[in-house]
Parts: sequence; C-alpha cells; structure tokens
Amino acid sequence: MNSACSVDALRATEFPYLDATGQAYLDYTGAALPPLSLVRGQQRRLMTGVFGNPHSASPASRASTRLVAEARAAVLGLCGASPEEHVVIFTANATAAVRLVAESYPFGPATPLAFSADNHNSVLGMRCYAQRAGAPFAAVPLNDALETDEEEFTGCLDALSDRSGPGLFAYPAQSNATGIRHPLDRVATARRRGWHVLLDAAAHLPTGRLDLGAVPADFTVLSWYKITGFPTGVGALIARRDALEVLRRPWFAGGTVRASSASTAWHLPSPPPEGFEDGTLPFLALPDVTAAAAWHDAVGLPALAHHTTRLTAHLLAGLTGLRHQDGAPAIRLLGPATPVGRGPTVTFNLLSPDGTPLDERILQRAASAAGISIRTGCFCNPGTAEQSNALTPTTIRNALALGSPPDVDTYLRQLNTYTQGAIRASMGAATNTKDVDRLLSVCAKVVNRPGLTPTEPRVGC
Repeated sequence: MNSACSVDALRATEFPYLDATGQAYLDYTGAALPPLSLVRGQQRRLMTGVFGNPHSASPASRASTRLVAEARAAVLGLCGASPEEHVVIFTANATAAVRLVAESYPFGPATPLAFSADNHNSVLGMRCYAQRAGAPFAAVPLNDALETDEEEFTGCLDALSDRSGPGLFAYPAQSNATGIRHPLDRVATARRRGWHVLLDAAAHLPTGRLDLGAVPADFTVLSWYKITGFPTGVGALIARRDALEVLRRPWFAGGTVRASSASTAWHLPSPPPEGFEDGTLPFLALPDVTAAAAWHDAVGLPALAHHTTRLTAHLLAGLTGLRHQDGAPAIRLLGPATPVGRGPTVTFNLLSPDGTPLDERILQRAASAAGISIRTGCFCNPGTAEQSNALTPTTIRNALALGSPPDVDTYLRQLNTYTQGAIRASMGAATNTKDVDRLLSVCAKVVNRPGLTPTEPRVGC
C-alpha cells in the first residue's frame, strides 16, 4: 500500500467480514473497524516469540521492553511530537489519560479549570477534581453553529485569570458529537496567556493531521481503537516534559516507584513515563500499536482523508435533499452543511412534516433492522445537545429543582423536551458509497412514516 492506493480496495482485503455478514458500518467515531492484517500480525507474533512482563531483565522481559519502546516512538511519530520535548504515557484509553492529568493537576483557588462546552463527558468530569480542590471552573459557550467564538474563548480564559490565575484549559481538536473541527491555533493562544492545555485528539486523529511541534498542547490524549480499530484497551497521554513537572500523582503503585517502605510513609517515584503508568502495561498489545501506526501510514492520511471526505459530501447531499411532500426539509443538520470544517462525522435529526424532530430511536430501530450501525443520543457530549435544543443553564437548574431524576427519560420530561438526542453517522476506511446509500434509503422511509413511535427507553444522553 502507499498514499496513492485506493482505499476502496481495502474493503475486500482488510474488512471482508462486512459484506460477508451483510452489514453497513457507520459508527467510526464510536470505534474504527480492525483490519485483518493487524489481527493476523498479532497472532503470528504471539505464536513465534516469547514475551514477558517488562519489569525485569530476563530475555522475555527485554523482548517486551524493546517492543514497548518502539510503540512509544510510533505514537510520537503519528502526532509529529519530538522525543526530546514529549513523552508517551500508555493508558487504557483516552478517558484514562484525561483522568491521569485531572487527578494530578494542582487545581486550587488560584488554579482554575476552563473547557469548551463541546467536550466529551470524560473531559467534563475533570471539574470534579477541580471542585474538590476549590478551583473555579467555567465552560466556553457554543454559538448557534455549535462552535466557540474567538471572543468568547479569550474572554472566558481572561476572566478566570483575572479572578484567580491561569490554570488548565481542555479543548477538543474535533467534536465527537458533530464532527466539527475546531481551530487548533487556540492551543497556542491559551498557552500564551499562561494556561496549560489538554487537547482531546481522539476523534481527530483517524483522518486529521496533528503536528504537536506546531500545536504545542501540554497534554494530548488519544485512544488507539478510534484510529485503526486495533488494538483495543490502549490509549496514550502525550505530554510535554516540562508540563509533566507540574503534575503531582495522588498515589503510587507497582511500576510507578523504584523503591518504597511498608513501615514508613516514603517512596521513590520512577521518572516518566514509568512513574505515570500504574501496574503492568498491556505489553502483548503494545506492539500492535507499532503495526497499526505503520498500517495507517501505509494507507496514507491524504488517501484516507480524500476517501472519507468524498463519502461525507455524498451523505450530506443526500440528507439535505430529503424533503417532505410539501417540499419542507426532512432533516436538521448539526454542524456545517459541507465537508469543509468537519471530519467524516455527520450528525442530524429527522424532521416530521411540521418541522419538529422525530425521536432519534425511530431511525436507530429502522437502521438496526437494515443491518446498519449508527449511533444515537447525545454521544456523551451534553454541551452540544443543550445548545442544539436551546437548553439554557436556567432551564436545566429549574428542571433539576423538581427533584433528582431516576433515569434519562424522566430528566428529559423535566426539561420539557423529550427529543434531545440526535443521529450520528461516521465514516472510515471500510465505508463505501453503498453503505451511505443504504442509510439514506432508510432515512427516506422513516420520514415518510411519521406516525412511528419509539418503545425502548433511553439508556443515556
């Protein structure tokens, strides 16, 4: 394979299980699909080598240690990060990487937390650590286009700095909910104002370029299964070495110390990255990161981007062309109406003839029956759901004043907006035009049968 290869051809060689099972997979933002060559490569390696726990000097341990070092280098290469300035800390996923920063960052009355309202719950949860430390926190609001205005962004940071001082700013490179790609120059802007920046690159990296030499985030988090679908259970925190010096771990564990005492309160921390990696690494899976990075590079980011952009344009054109019999639009898009400014993720609502959104579970049920995998709900990103449904902080506080809701449906009824969720279709290397057309066909059938009602409860929003 090379950068000029046809990504369409990968469907038959790397993802034959899709056509063999008659499925259309449009949930790449949830997880990429594993190429068969990576799965077979792991099998060959484990059948022909001996690999042990790397925390030793035995031949089996040394073999694992060497492969772990290669995996760290592969992650740095993927993100254009210099080994002199950055270190790779392996975690279970991007969420674990976020938590590692949150629990170790010196939040306090003079060290606040700021974050874009367009963020995954895994990032929003950082405010629990900030609150516990008495740190101020604030969300940069979204505008009607579900983006953050430059003035709102700088105003939020400056207001917190004036009240207490600079702290940590959490920012997504690409929205996991809408696919909107946010300006990466905000990272440098925040750092010039004295802030540390945590960049969530999980949704961006599968088809978007990231050069941490030009985008100087202090902490960057990713999950490998989002990029190539394999291996799962491996994420990473790419940290600037100088930023790591600010973090103070709240505990120690096996692998994170060189020595400790059972009878006195003393331990000698290991230097990074080992000092931040609790217990034993998934040493049998980390060599698959190296192989996956090589696979991703061989296919070529330009080829992947071209492939998914073409499919995104096709899906957007098909959705915006859906009309009711009177000519009224049958869909509402969340995010740009063209591929410009977005990744290969398209989020939308189907509309009834009177213009109100149809419950997203209706399409979920119809798509599942047709063998199509999509995602519905708010995608663990309440900020975009609140903005797209005009839910103000006052509305939410008034709803919660009625009592703590026992489930999601009760919460939505208290908000007086039963249709809060949306539909997300996302594309990757294995997606083809037939998959997109299949979804469009199901959408057309659903909007022509407006009397359908959902029966299953919501499990999250």
